[in-house]
Amino acid sequence: MPGGGPAAQAAPDLEEGSVDGLTVEHRTEPLGVDATAPRFGWRMRSVRRNRAQGAYEILVASSPGKLTPGRADLWTSGRVRSAESVAVRYGGKSLKASTRYYWTVTVWDTEGETVGTGPVSWFETGLMSTDGVTGWEGAQWIGMQGKTPRSPGAPMLRTQARLTGPVREARLYVSALGVHDVHVSGHRVTVPQDGGTTLELLPPGWTNYDARVNYLTYDVTHLVALEPAVTLAAVLGNGWYNGRVSEGSTYYSEDGNALALKARLLIRYTDGTSSSVVTRPDGSWKATDTGPWRADDIYDGQTYDARRELPGWTSSGYDDSGWSDTERVPFETRYPDARLLAYPAESARLISRWDRRPQSVTVYTGVTGEGRGRIVVDPDRTVTDPHRAASAPVTIGAGDTAVFDLGQNMVGVPRYSVRGPAGAQVTFRFGEMLNDDSAGADGPDGSLYRANLRSAEATSTYVLKGDRRGETHQDSLTFYGFRYASVTASETVTITGLTGKVATSAIRERGTLTTNDPDTNRLIGNIRWGQRGNYLWVPTDCPQRDERLGWTGDTQVFATTGLYNADAGPFLSHFQDTVVDSQTLYGQDKAQFTGVAPGGRYNFPGGGSGWADCGVVLPWTLWQMTGDPAVIERNWPAMTRYLDWIRQQTGDTYAGQGSLTGDWLAPQKTSAQLMSDVYYGHVARLMAQMARAVDRDAEATAYEQLFVNIKKAFVRKYLSTEGGTVTVRSSLGEASPIEPGADPNQKTEDNTQSALLWVLKLGFYDTEAQRRTLVDHLADNIGNDAAHKAAHPDSSRVKYAENTLSVGFLGVNVLAPVLSDEGRADLAYRLLHQDAMPSWLYSVRNGATTVWERWNSYSEEDGFGPVSMNSFNHYAYGAVMEWMYAYMAGIARDPRSPGFKRFVLKPHLDPTGRITHVAGAHESPYGEIRSEWRLDDQGTTLSYDALVPANTEATLHLPARSADAVREGRDPLAQADGVRFLGHADGVASYRLPSGVYHLTSRLR
Repeated sequence: MPGGGPAAQAAPDLEEGSVDGLTVEHRTEPLGVDATAPRFGWRMRSVRRNRAQGAYEILVASSPGKLTPGRADLWTSGRVRSAESVAVRYGGKSLKASTRYYWTVTVWDTEGETVGTGPVSWFETGLMSTDGVTGWEGAQWIGMQGKTPRSPGAPMLRTQARLTGPVREARLYVSALGVHDVHVSGHRVTVPQDGGTTLELLPPGWTNYDARVNYLTYDVTHLVALEPAVTLAAVLGNGWYNGRVSEGSTYYSEDGNALALKARLLIRYTDGTSSSVVTRPDGSWKATDTGPWRADDIYDGQTYDARRELPGWTSSGYDDSGWSDTERVPFETRYPDARLLAYPAESARLISRWDRRPQSVTVYTGVTGEGRGRIVVDPDRTVTDPHRAASAPVTIGAGDTAVFDLGQNMVGVPRYSVRGPAGAQVTFRFGEMLNDDSAGADGPDGSLYRANLRSAEATSTYVLKGDRRGETHQDSLTFYGFRYASVTASETVTITGLTGKVATSAIRERGTLTTNDPDTNRLIGNIRWGQRGNYLWVPTDCPQRDERLGWTGDTQVFATTGLYNADAGPFLSHFQDTVVDSQTLYGQDKAQFTGVAPGGRYNFPGGGSGWADCGVVLPWTLWQMTGDPAVIERNWPAMTRYLDWIRQQTGDTYAGQGSLTGDWLAPQKTSAQLMSDVYYGHVARLMAQMARAVDRDAEATAYEQLFVNIKKAFVRKYLSTEGGTVTVRSSLGEASPIEPGADPNQKTEDNTQSALLWVLKLGFYDTEAQRRTLVDHLADNIGNDAAHKAAHPDSSRVKYAENTLSVGFLGVNVLAPVLSDEGRADLAYRLLHQDAMPSWLYSVRNGATTVWERWNSYSEEDGFGPVSMNSFNHYAYGAVMEWMYAYMAGIARDPRSPGFKRFVLKPHLDPTGRITHVAGAHESPYGEIRSEWRLDDQGTTLSYDALVPANTEATLHLPARSADAVREGRDPLAQADGVRFLGHADGVASYRLPSGVYHLTSRLR
């Protein structure tokens, strides 16, 4: 495993072409790959128009010097005539564990001309086992001997070993039952990030521990080689394994689980020998719980007593003779079928470029006024200027409170410095909002609002050791969702440098969107921040209250947006593995996918439509966005088991399984059974498409017929033609019976927005005349003018403004796309610009910096929403960003060509005239796609710029007054080399575009 990054090369001539973006298992130079036949990917880059890959040759070798066709000692693919450059399977010799392999690829275009050879890249195998034995060299799960689970004090484990010579390389393979902070020879283990290094937060993440546990791989060569002896040390936190976040889980224990560490430190020396340091209860490891980490919990926070610090305990030479021994934790005995697997995605880590500093600091000394009252502000210590607040020292004493506003609702941990006497206790309480004098506030006006956290304490407590130079602390065994920190102290202390350290698994952004409209841009930013905060090891619903769970409905609704925004394919693929584990552990009849994964908290049996369907929707979305069909084959048995189970439940009625959640939190109520029925049709159609993609033609035909039968049953039950019009009877059945804060007197209604949207999306009607009528019903419901209200006096829509939405979680991602597909982009834009309740901009208008759980989570007029369930960081409603990419910017998938091999450029202009400029980009598996449009001041000329990556082609649909109105320079686009004119209809000109850069103009009238 010698070093060897990308080969030094001159800057590529993009006219001639180059090859870059080399990936293995959809990751760049990954450590710890356990796949026996890993998947290779690369990108061909060339600005020369109409250039596509005609052939490739992959070389894999044991060293960079052997990467030539005659010397590659692992695999030479030969010159393969193929356009494929995504998920190409390795076909060489068997790979060995714990070995670095080097590779490159040469690409030729369709004319046989060499495009280029990629830089030398590498991947490194992990232990390549799942049994927790093979490759672990006898490592066992160990914990502190005699430690009572959940007793005060985090277990601290350490061992020390002599090195036998100069070190060539070292790898650490490590896992925990709980979470770990690992140190090697006095240094905390870090991971590469943004050209430097950073810390992970809460490795190894969260899984169904009784089914799978993940281990992580680290290159620690630079740490091991520092001294003649090596020390391996770790702090263990409860994490998800041992907290009430896992209540109801099969691995959960009321009495607590023993925390444990399993590690192998592989050291290879320059003389060719090797040794390993492993976790064994043989006296070589020592443990204590007397250190500074006194308490930690995912929900409640962390307590750290600096007076208990043990200087040098992670380094060689520390005297641990007074520590306890370790003991074997019999995890394998308790769960013999659990697998220990390499983590296949990007870990959650701290991203310094997103650090947040205070925008203001308010110090108050008491409360005045009647009722809840208002805080009494000390103006001398209050800082409102953001530049000063970012670094101002703040001194508080007993009875004072300092409220720091970081200006952004974020997820992560605080870092701060504090100076004061030994034993002084500083308490940081976190929240998303401040109280005002409105309804629902839980304290004085200006104080921290925390009622929506429910039972979560979300508190960081630090006890000073009294260092006169000050002392700096950063929590590491928990995380918080917060914008505000309310700080109190038992004695006088001075706080400086408070920083919100942002943690996320969405570490690499893949898409950008911007417009000329500030409100829309703010919404885009809010959606992105919501994804950052809730993509933390698993895609969660919210990051702050006593929940923070992998709700599958939220995940499937947002997945396309998530994949447009970030390089989240491996992350969501790993989550899908967890969803499949949960199917067997918690699913009804071991076949139904679950509402939550991993764990059992709030997992309810039965009635899971829209949430359980994630088990089908997510693989389909991953396939569509990444172009890799492996996710289909890997999940096919679980998906077919689920569809078979629904059929067993409902038989020839072709009804869905039912839904306890329905169109969650929708202002207008739709029958939950109707939502279940449409989702049954939805997943049946997706199954048919996936079956075709992997050559399961007989099964595809069966699922196509299932879809036809579901449609017939739906139309028969829900579509009424009485009174000379078609009506969707979405009042047939109750809405969700479990929705907190719902009006018990509100009834389900016919022709709700969500029902109409899904009927149109799935084609659940008989005639085109019916379709047109249904579109009119949808437009009338959204328009909600006086005539509509007069005609529907009992509707919930009566109390809302014109041009407002009324969908919940299961309608939000189809709302704007269906409107646009039905020729009503005008309504989609009106909804986008609306800031009256319910709307996307309502939260923006009311100061949101992330997307809210409820349309009415807060308003200046009405105060806080239902406290029983009211998150201010919930990404589900942010699924509208999928429409922004695909329709507003116009970068859309072609479902027949997954992964953007062929795609659609179809920008939808804003008929309201508010948005006149949109710039969008997405780094697809084949390279960056760009689409940017701008209207002139008169609205008569459209300027359009596009980038179609090499080895792809696009279908362009551009507004134009005539067939020859679209120009490239002075010439009609149809005359450009390689461009094929497809026609002009309904004010839109269509073309087939080969790869290249395009600068176009179009006359609109």
